[in-house]
Formats: sequence, structure tokens, C-alpha cells
Amino acid sequence: MASSPRQRVISLDLSPLSLAEAAEQVVAWAQAGESRTVCAASVHMVMEAHDDPDFAAVVNAADLVTPDGMPVVWALRLLGQPDQTRVCGPDLTLEVCRLASERSLLVGFYGAQEIVLQTLTARLQQQFPGLAIAYACSPPFRPLDEAEQAATLQEIRASGARILFVGLGCPRQEHWMAQHRGLLPAVMLGVGAAFDFHAGAARRAPRWMQRSGLEWAFRFAMEPRRLWKRYLKHNPRYLVLLAAQVLARR
Repeated sequence: MASSPRQRVISLDLSPLSLAEAAEQVVAWAQAGESRTVCAASVHMVMEAHDDPDFAAVVNAADLVTPDGMPVVWALRLLGQPDQTRVCGPDLTLEVCRLASERSLLVGFYGAQEIVLQTLTARLQQQFPGLAIAYACSPPFRPLDEAEQAATLQEIRASGARILFVGLGCPRQEHWMAQHRGLLPAVMLGVGAAFDFHAGAARRAPRWMQRSGLEWAFRFAMEPRRLWKRYLKHNPRYLVLLAAQVLARR
């Protein structure tokens, strides 16, 4: 599949693909045994990249950068991609797992707490009976030392996993994938809270809130102490910067 030209939104270059197209691209790379990285860009990620040029470079070097939230989808539509749809981490996880189960591709999971990981893998195998999970690891929150890093790489390689879902949260998972690109024969997907959502450890917003761009409000209501600073810092600036970009384009 030929890669589509990217569209910049503030500081990130996004891939204007549909969910089906993105999943097919991931599977094609996996079947070829390629080492690739995929990021799902929310407003949080866009603004982290705006504030940190080094992080922007990490994300822009990924092979796919999908629009994770509706505010990012709307930005793409305003900037010349009128048919753009949402390609968020949780939905991409399910679609890639579905294709992997049909095409006999081994998958792996890296991140989350052990109990979340156990529930996640059990539920996915129930939903997709042909899904072959070759690797699952709940790493410590602290940085790994050199010996631990080497052991982790060896375990992932030995598992044969060709698709690796990474759920460490932004920006940690994006840095982790960038550090291991070229070292693992797998497509790495940074899917954020998808592990918690699909394991039932966290509630996902109702569909109408997702479609209306209000998923952030639902998540804030669920975790106000953790998220209030993020939304207060990022959301207003995102709107201002995007408005300036749209006006400059017109």
C-alpha cells in the first residue's frame, strides 16, 4: 500500500487514512516482518509535540500518525482532508486484532498492570478466537536497566510477535517505540488507554460523546485530579493555534 502524503496539524504530520486503511497497512508491514511504529495523535499529543520539538521529531518519524480524537479529525477536515474519519488507538487495536486473527499473525502486548493485561488478552481471545497472542508483558513503571532492556528485546524477538501493542501512555510509549524501531521485527502501535478500555479497567465515553468530540469531558469526569491540568493547559491553546493555522491557510 502506498503511503499517503501527510497533513500537518500544528506541529505533527498526520496520516490521512481511514481505520480500515490504517489497519491493512499495519498488517501488510507485519506480514513482511518490518520494524515500524504507529502513533495515535490526540490533542494531548499534538500539544506535547508543540511544546517539545524533540518529541515532535519522535512522532513525526513514525510510519503512521493517525487522528486519535475528533478535534484532530476536525482539524484535518479544515485543512484539506474533508473525508477524514477517526482512527483512535482502541478502535485500531480491535481492527488490527481482527485482521491478525484472520491472517495468522502473532501479536504481543507491552504495558499496563498485570491484572489488566491478563483480562485484556483473555477478552481479546474470546472476541477473536483465532487471535494468537505470543507475548504479554507488564513492565515496571521505572526505567529498565541495560540487562532488563536486553532481556525484554530477546523475549519479544523469541516470541515471534509481528505486531506489538504498546500501552505505556503518552509520551512514554512513543519514546519507547522510537528507541526500539529497527531492533524488533514487529510493527509497534502506541495505543494509550486501549488496554484499560478493552480490559474493562476504565470506562470509555458513550459513542455519541466520542462522535461529538466530548470524550475528553467524559475522561475528565472520570479522572478529574489527574487530567484537569492537562486539559486546562492544552485545550484552549490547541484551539487558538489551530484557528491561526486555518486562517493562514485560507
